[in-house]
Order: sequence, then structure tokens, then C-alpha cells
Amino acid sequence: MPLDYTQQQSSDDEQRPRQLSLKHTRPPIEVPGYKTERFLGAGAYGEVWVGLDRNTGRRVAIKFFAHRHGVDWSLLSREVEKLVFLSADRYVVQLMEVGWDSEPPYYVMEYIESGSLEDLLRETGPLPLSDAVEMFREICVGLSHAHGKGVLHCDLKPANILLDQDHRPRLADFGQSRLSSEQTPALGTLFYMAPEQADLIAVPDVRWDVYALGAILHCMLVGDPPHRTPDVARELETATDLPDRLARYRQAIQNSPLAVAHRRVRGMDRALAEMIERCLAIDPDDRYANVQEIIGALAQRQLARQRRPVIAFGFVFPLLMLLVMAFFGWRGYQNAVTDTERLATDRAVENNDFAAQLAAQQVAGEIADLFQIADDEANRRPVFREAFDKVRLHELLAKLADPDAQPAQIQQWRSEFFADEKREELDKYLKRRLDKRQKHPRLASIFVLDTEGTQVAAAFADGERSRSIGRNVAFRTYFHGGAIDLDPSVRASDKLKPVGHPHLSAVFQSTTTGMWKVAVSTPIIDDSKGRDETIGLFVITINLSDLEFLKLVQHDTHHRFAALVDGREGNHMGLILQHPLFDEITKAGRPLPDSIRSRRVPINAKGELEEKRYRDPLGDEEMGGAYRGWWIASAVPVVLLGEEKPTGLVVLVQEDFLEVTGPVRVLGARLLREGALAILVVLLVTALLWYAVLRLIREPRSAPRPRPMSPEITPLAGEATLPVGSEKVAS
Repeated sequence: MPLDYTQQQSSDDEQRPRQLSLKHTRPPIEVPGYKTERFLGAGAYGEVWVGLDRNTGRRVAIKFFAHRHGVDWSLLSREVEKLVFLSADRYVVQLMEVGWDSEPPYYVMEYIESGSLEDLLRETGPLPLSDAVEMFREICVGLSHAHGKGVLHCDLKPANILLDQDHRPRLADFGQSRLSSEQTPALGTLFYMAPEQADLIAVPDVRWDVYALGAILHCMLVGDPPHRTPDVARELETATDLPDRLARYRQAIQNSPLAVAHRRVRGMDRALAEMIERCLAIDPDDRYANVQEIIGALAQRQLARQRRPVIAFGFVFPLLMLLVMAFFGWRGYQNAVTDTERLATDRAVENNDFAAQLAAQQVAGEIADLFQIADDEANRRPVFREAFDKVRLHELLAKLADPDAQPAQIQQWRSEFFADEKREELDKYLKRRLDKRQKHPRLASIFVLDTEGTQVAAAFADGERSRSIGRNVAFRTYFHGGAIDLDPSVRASDKLKPVGHPHLSAVFQSTTTGMWKVAVSTPIIDDSKGRDETIGLFVITINLSDLEFLKLVQHDTHHRFAALVDGREGNHMGLILQHPLFDEITKAGRPLPDSIRSRRVPINAKGELEEKRYRDPLGDEEMGGAYRGWWIASAVPVVLLGEEKPTGLVVLVQEDFLEVTGPVRVLGARLLREGALAILVVLLVTALLWYAVLRLIREPRSAPRPRPMSPEITPLAGEATLPVGSEKVAS
């Protein structure tokens, strides 16, 4: 419901509009040359009708004044005077004719068919920012024309701004207007009126209209004039008379926080916000000095907005160029690092290939030495032959080789054979020879088999007595020379005979330590009958961890080392036989975990790595994580000298990828830091230059914002002008 803050009317004043309301069916008089068509509205001073010019067919607005005396006649005279003064100005509603001598007096104006700005705001609510600014600019231009002719409006508000058919504003209602030379006070409308204007002795000032302009723009954007709140409205309604109301209004405006609701409008920019706040400054000296300054500020704002794309382009273009340069620089850096890493990797692969070949040759040489040792011990030492001959024809060996013997009998015969003095003498001999052979290479054990595959005697480096004496091991590869062990129930036969030449067995795992071993077996030859006859097998075993080739490459356990891999086709392919991690585990007194048997190195049937860059199978957290990450590796099969058939062993030399590429990455990181620093410097210099440019071309700030916070805004209400008249003011 609209709030009316006009002065209280007398009983005569109230009666007059009541009587006028009874006459709305017909105009007070017929105006010569015009045909009245319909009633448009009424007020305290008269009524307005829409008419038709009989000569031109143009619609007009005819305003009738109820009385020829007092305020009514004064307002009519003043408004007509100013309209005549502003005739031919397209921004002002034009006066067409005046009926001075008519009863009642009237004047004819052009009819503005789209209503007022107040009507538009009531129907649509706040305007979009761009529409509001354009409307505001035209209002300022129209008011500037009036000021240029010495006319101050003094009562600007949305209701006094009419909209033509193109919705362009036209200034209307100059009843409170003053010439710039006049000293007579003029009251406007509450919340559109400058605080210093709300004084019955105030002298008209162009800055009154400046304040009203700010209030109008605020209303177009927010929906309400500034500072209007329910509390202020109640305070003004309790005023006893007009002077008291004006005093309370001045006090309310001066004590209200700075209006900032317009700053929350979508699309609001700082220049426009500060323009509104400067127009609404409480102190007139803080406002724009005249409307022309507002127009200039609008033009400067528009120019700044037009410059934005150019400024943005000028700012974005160097950034884009910098990004493009950074992209290609980064790409070049990545390519350079990648190429250098590739070269370093290729060089590491070459070195590892060479080291693996040397290690494989070393392994082959060590195995050849084992062959020589086994042959020397088996066939060139009469003491051994003498001791072996005393045992090999023992009657219990024939019983132990019987496949039909019962397990209980076999166990008894084994116990008896184990305790035989002649056999024990052979054990002692083997132990002496084993102890003598512990310098290089280090042997794990020596044992002797008969031609049926039964273990006759054995000696171990750790001093343990053999638990396999009397057991048949013909199924083992070191007996029959095959690639894999057979079923334990298999016995020697015409098809399964002991090896006839030195042989390297398939790897097997120690039952006590879990370490992997390999056996070298050689036939024990009897040539006493004029022909070579195999009468047994001499077997020596060695722990793969004791091979000397590991020491040639193992400079740094965690960065570059050699390992041994099973290269036999089948389930064992890729099985890790020796690795630095094994030594770390055994030195800690722990057996190798069973999960190691499931780890495989990705090699093919030729004993070659599928990829030179790979992850160590023992590098996961379960194994401690010391060998995690990527490695550059080379694999070379071990082939005995003079033989083409591989031994089934593969030497693997691997080097930490990060160690190989570390220097490259350090250099790349340094280049990256330098490039990043250069980019930051360019960005900083660009930012400083643009800051200086923006400081030079930006518009000056309009006014300080002394007080934050905004009161709650009340809905739009139509206020009426507070008139000043000789009789009314005094009452």
C-alpha cells in the first residue's frame, strides 16, 4: 500500500477532490478545438483528460485546475512559465495551449502514451542495468538542457518522468521548478529530495536535481529510492506538521548508513556504483557540481567499457603468447629430457649387456672348474677308488635297489648301511676332500652314487651328516642327465642310466636354508678291463650364492647388481635363483619365504628379457620395498665353452633407472626452474606495466564510501510532492 508523505490537508482540501470525483464522467468544460475522450487522472489541484486535436487528429493531455487562486493558480502559472521557457525541447513534455481566462483554467500538453517511469517500475520491477543506465543518461541529457536554460526542476522522481512510444524519457510536472536566479524554496518528494532541500528557507540549488538523479537511478536498479525503510516511514508519519516532518526527514537521511543495495545488482561496476553514491552524498559539496559532470562521468564510464575488449586483448594476447611459448618450451624440454634419458638408457643397456656377457662367461668358467674338480676327485685319486671299491659292491646296496622291497625293510637296511664302517671311512674321506676344496670355489657338498642311483656316501660343508644315505635318487637330473627331475619312484633301468659325461643338473632348493643349489655330476670310470665302465657317479654341489660372478657386478646392492634366473622352459622359467635380497635375508638368519618361488622375471625361451626397462619382481612392499621402481636390465644365457646347449641358467644385470637418468633429471629440473623463473619475471613485468597502464586510463574514483551497511529496502511506493505555498506552509 503506497505511503503518502504530503502535508495534511484541511477539510476544504479534502472536500475538493471528493467533488471532483463526481464529475469524472464529463470534463469541467469543452476546450475549443479539442474533443475530450476519456478521463486520465485527478489530484488535489484538478484533473487530467485525454483529448483529440480536431485540426491535426493528434492526441493531447488537458489539465484542468480547480481554482484560480492560492497554490493551484501559483503552480499553474509557474509550470506554464517553465514549459514555455523549455518549448521545443524534445526531452520535455511540450505545452500546446493555455486557457488563462477559462473557468476552470487549463493548459494543453502533448499526450505521452506509455505512462510514467513509476508505472513501468510498478509493472516490471527493477530494470536491467543496461536499460536503466540508458534511461538515466537520457534523463540527464534532458535535465541538462533545462539547466542550460536556467530551469531547476526541484521535483524529479519516476512519476514525473513520462515515457513516449519509444520508451524514451520526457520530463514533466514543472510545478515546483525554479529559475536559477530565484531564491524561493521548493519542496520535492520524500526520499528523492536532497536533505538540504527539505527546509522552508532553502535556496534552490542545481545539486538538488543531482541528488534526485541518483535516487532515480537507485530506484530503477533496486526498486526503491535510497534510505526508505519501515522505521523511517513510521518516524515521518508521526510528525505533527510539515516543518517537523521536514526536520525528521533531514535527520533520517543524515543518520542513515550509506546506500549500498545497488552494489548487489547483477552486472554492477565500480564506476556506476560510485557515481550513484556521489550523487547521493549527504554533503552537497561531495556531489557532482552539475548534471553535465554526471553526463561526462557516464561518457567516461562508457569509454572505459569500450576500452575493456582492447585492454583485455592487450592483456590476454601477451599471456597467450607466453602460454604458447611456455607450451613449446615445455614440449622442447620434455623432448630433450626424453631423448637424453633414452641415450642414457641405451648407454646403460650397452654397459649392462657387456657386464652380463662377462658374468655369463664367468659362470661358465666356474662351472667348467667344477667339472674339472669332479673329474679329478672321481678318476685321478687312487685313495678314493680304493675306498669306493670297498663300498660299491656291498650286499646291502643290491637290496636297497630292489623295487619290490618293503618300506620297513628298506629303512632297516639303510640304517645298517649307514652304520657300516667301510662306508663311514668313505664319508670321512669325502669330508677331508671337501674341507680342502673350500677356497675357490666354495663347495656345499660332495656325495657318491652307485650305478643304481643309491647314495653311498656324502659330506657337507656345514658338517651335517647326510640323511639320504641309502636313498635312491635315480630320479634326479644329476643322475640321469635330463632337464627335469622325474617321479621319486623311478629306478635305474636300461632306459634310465647314469650320465656318461660331466653334467650340470637342474637347480634345486636346499631343504634347510631354502637357497638354490646346482650339482655337477661326473661318472666314476673303471678301465681295468680294457674298456671304460661307469661304476658310479661323483657329485659335487654348490650354492648359487657362492658363485664368484656376482662379485664382479655387485658394486652397489641397491643400484646395480647381478642376479641369476632359471631359464629352463616350463613352470620354472624366470624363477629367481639368486638375488642380493636373498643374501640380506639369510644374513639376518631367516629362511627365504615361500612366496619367492612365485616371482618371475619376464624372459623368453631364448633367455632374453622381453623389455629392457622393467620392474624387479622382488621390489614390492612384501619383500621390503628396497628394490622397488624401474630398472634397466640385460639378460644373457650361460653357455658352457664348446657347447651350444644352454645350461638353463641366465645371468641378469640390472641398474636402477633413476640412478641412470638422475643427472639428466637434475639438469632438467634446473632448466625447469630457470624457465619457471623467467616466466614469473615476464608475468611480473607484464602485470606491473598493465597496472601502470590501467592507472593512467582508469576513471577517477567518484566519492569515498564512508559508511558500509544498507538498511532493508521497502517496496516501491508512490510519493507525492510536498508543495510550498503562502497559506499551506503556514498551516
